[in-house]
Amino acid sequence: MKKPTRKKASAKRTQPPRSAKHATARHRRSQQTKASVTLADSGKLTFNHAMVYVKDVERGLTFYRDLLGFKLIEDFRYENKPVYARLRAPGGDGTIALHQAGPEVSVLSDGVRLYFEVRALDDFCHNLQRKGFHITQRPRMMPWGWRHAYLNDPDGHEISLYWAGENRMKKTVMKAAQRAARA
Repeated sequence: MKKPTRKKASAKRTQPPRSAKHATARHRRSQQTKASVTLADSGKLTFNHAMVYVKDVERGLTFYRDLLGFKLIEDFRYENKPVYARLRAPGGDGTIALHQAGPEVSVLSDGVRLYFEVRALDDFCHNLQRKGFHITQRPRMMPWGWRHAYLNDPDGHEISLYWAGENRMKKTVMKAAQRAARA
């Protein structure tokens, strides 16, 4: 088998900074929801954040910040309208970023679901309902030993609110699901 050849590295010319318009066009071509990763100091891969493409960043902020309790880290505005916002989960160090999708870009995210863990799941869901938010599945125990509730954000991205507790990192959780599937 012939070994692939490599081109010699050449010096790259310094490019001028891209305009906001050009950067937005580049993001339109990317997937609707993607996860960013970074290398930790130890050289091991760690999860950094999830990018959620939305039709209206302000509406997304109302949901994630005002309803779910995320804390705004930073936002970027274009013509005084938010087009990007990075938020931190109220517990832990998980972050998400909301990015304005282009006018012709779909924000559907089939196959991607965001999971947020909360110990007081029933109370949390009850508070969302009191504020008028629709829960598509009220909290219930799942066959794999986690308690789940499901809802959609304003752009239709599916979200699971759950509590796994000590079962979260145990292999026995999936064994319970296999037993339930056989029953």
